[in-house]
Amino acid sequence: MGTVQPRIVVAGGGFAGLESAFYLKMRLAERARITLISDQEQFLFKPNTIYIPFGLDPETLKIPLARPTQRKGITLIKGAVKGVDPEAKTVQVDGQKLPYDYLVVATGAGMRPDEIPGLREHAQTVWTPEEMLRLRGAFDALLSDAREGRRRQVLFLIPPNNKCSGPLYEMVFMLDTWLRQKGARSAVEIAWSTFEAGYIQVFGPRLNEVVTGEFARRGITGHTQHVVERVEHGEVVYKNGRRLPYDLLISFPPYIAATPFAGLPSDERGFLRTDLGTRQVVGHPDIYAAGDAGDFPVKQAFLAFLQADAAAEHLASQVLGITPAFEFQPVSMCVMEQFDKATFAQVPLRLTGNPALPVEVQPDAMDLYRVGSSAPWRLGKKLLGIYLPWRFGAGEPFHAGAPWKVMEVGLKLMSRVMAS
Repeated sequence: MGTVQPRIVVAGGGFAGLESAFYLKMRLAERARITLISDQEQFLFKPNTIYIPFGLDPETLKIPLARPTQRKGITLIKGAVKGVDPEAKTVQVDGQKLPYDYLVVATGAGMRPDEIPGLREHAQTVWTPEEMLRLRGAFDALLSDAREGRRRQVLFLIPPNNKCSGPLYEMVFMLDTWLRQKGARSAVEIAWSTFEAGYIQVFGPRLNEVVTGEFARRGITGHTQHVVERVEHGEVVYKNGRRLPYDLLISFPPYIAATPFAGLPSDERGFLRTDLGTRQVVGHPDIYAAGDAGDFPVKQAFLAFLQADAAAEHLASQVLGITPAFEFQPVSMCVMEQFDKATFAQVPLRLTGNPALPVEVQPDAMDLYRVGSSAPWRLGKKLLGIYLPWRFGAGEPFHAGAPWKVMEVGLKLMSRVMAS
């Protein structure tokens, strides 16, 4: 390995990056030198940014990285990763070259609204806290208009190349509940359009049934198999010839890799090609890709944790000379907020090899496929929002150790009672 203590570099300060670094520290202790590179000094708990348009202060979702990394003896470098040289085994960070023996790439995904003509100019988007704050202003204006009797049309739009748009589904339900609580829902027409054949298509028929039922209950007009062609002022044009009007357009743009790596194998959107189970980059056994930076089609926090744990477990086993205890098994778990209740989903997934529908519910694991909606699931989401900052703030992995086992027992119990 070239050094007594192997040099492990983790590139990225998001879910997968922190989970990888903290898991590696838990497994290896002083047997390796771990360096974390982050372009931000704080970790952002992105799933809860959905509350920002409704009044949450974004600062409450940030965890400073200096304290937990220092506490665990992890070197923190503030900088942007610009590239990787797999031959020299170096990472380029803001002009300097950082050597590594093992590398975990967890630089995440980004959005590319310019794929859809007119989307950047006319749509509100939901990726960063800044965008969520702009959406708060749009919602406040919408509420003011509705209270003054001016009817408004809100259209939600999911374009192709966004395989997991769960936050936008949360947003449409939250907006409906919020407007009802404010006594202004009757003045607002809400419509939904997606390229998908079914709602939350990658998560199978049960989620589609839940969303279909919620749309009917809430008076939301839904349109599936509507592939956007372009966005014009006040109107979205689709490839099937339809045109849908809007006063407020809210979209989750197509995903791309946040950082492209020219020297590593990647797909057409810049996501690194990996071995599914180990998360090793194809052809580069000393490089791992965890979370949204890798080529697993569904981009989601819980799946990022599972990938990070699998990558870190395999890497740690390489260092220790032992057999890894597990590999990445894509079982998604999420709680979809709606303000009046929430929907829990546990979905075992498998790759299909079909670019149009790259993942599906695993047919031989249907006992793990659970979906349920109720008000108590909102408590489950709140508990996760408390548990993760506590773990990361202490420099501990989210999805490992005794505390997670307790949390997991609680989730399994709730899912048996309140999901099917």
